[in-house]
Amino acid sequence: MDLQPSSRQRELIARARHLARERFAERADRHDRDAAFPFEDYADLRAEGFLGLCVPERYGGLGADYETYCLVSEQLAQGNASTALTFNMHCLTMLMMGPIADEMAMPPGQRERHEALRAAKYREVVEDGAFYGQPHSEPVEQGETDTTLAVGGRRFGTTARKVDGGYVVNGRKFFVSLGGAAPYYATPAIRLGDEPWIERTLYLQIPKNAPGVSFPGDWDPMGMRATVSRDMVLDNVFVPEDAEVLPPGLFGAMYNAFPHLFLSFSATFLGLMQAAYDDALAYLTGRMPGAPAPHTEIAAKGPAIAEMLLALEAARALYYRAISEARVDAPPEAVQRARAAHVTVQRAVVSVTQEAIRVCGGRAFLKRYPFERYARDARAAALMRPWTQELAMQQAWEAALGSGRAER
Repeated sequence: MDLQPSSRQRELIARARHLARERFAERADRHDRDAAFPFEDYADLRAEGFLGLCVPERYGGLGADYETYCLVSEQLAQGNASTALTFNMHCLTMLMMGPIADEMAMPPGQRERHEALRAAKYREVVEDGAFYGQPHSEPVEQGETDTTLAVGGRRFGTTARKVDGGYVVNGRKFFVSLGGAAPYYATPAIRLGDEPWIERTLYLQIPKNAPGVSFPGDWDPMGMRATVSRDMVLDNVFVPEDAEVLPPGLFGAMYNAFPHLFLSFSATFLGLMQAAYDDALAYLTGRMPGAPAPHTEIAAKGPAIAEMLLALEAARALYYRAISEARVDAPPEAVQRARAAHVTVQRAVVSVTQEAIRVCGGRAFLKRYPFERYARDARAAALMRPWTQELAMQQAWEAALGSGRAER
């Protein structure tokens, strides 16, 4: 088994690391303090060609697959976790309408139409710097459309009524990262009708400035403050047919065929762990700007630093294995490993970021150092739907029960 990155992956990792350390990191505290969206980071992403990271090369992008995206995201998070987490929404949209859609079954006519529609959307990303949010979460569940979706979560309280030339969309989304900042939002909705629900699932490109779209409310959270994850209200929003990000029915089918798609979120928190570990070492050895002289108790703190490293590397090993197996219609054992990796990262990021503060001592709790921000951002890991710890573990348990029954 070879889990070493390819030469192309190493190149993209190095570029991402440079952006994170030389550009994102110096602005992260300001964006966190102001709970402001990191537009400067996105300008850097565009200049580096990274808005097209997951756009296939034939459309002018960098052609990164799911695994490569996760490796890049881990690096970006070491500069600003909020930037990396919001970038996940954009890159997942690119992957879903690109290589992941290519693995899904479609009639020839539907595939041809999808090819034409995604070519136009990719062109806007590569040439004009467009990027996407993903308003998937909703405040209430809506029956069968949510309870039987393998990935879990709440996303089909939003409805779309078919009209001439398109759809009229109504609904309310919450925790919409990039709220009011992204030009477009890849938005799940259910078409009103009597057909089986999965055939009525839609994934629509909704512009932020479309009539009837609003992002109400304040945004003043504990952590991940620069994600700017406001509510999104859709009030009789007209969406043309060519705004389909995926062909009708494919959204629901894709989430059932790739229920571990959201494993990509964990790359952000893996990178956050690495930043906390690196900065703890820098602080204790006096290499961090403004840190005290090399810590007199550094030798005594060695075992605690080692425990941080063990937690980080154990989570990384499981996560790398999981993303190497991530694909449509993956075998059950690969999906189970993905759940295990996701929960392992969720737990480890909280313990590692907290331990960084304890090991470095009282002054590390001051806001002039990044440790307090790391610890607050880490708390968001356990809240990332649809794979919260509780849901991921419940799904793992149910899958294990099903496997056991099948073997008997």
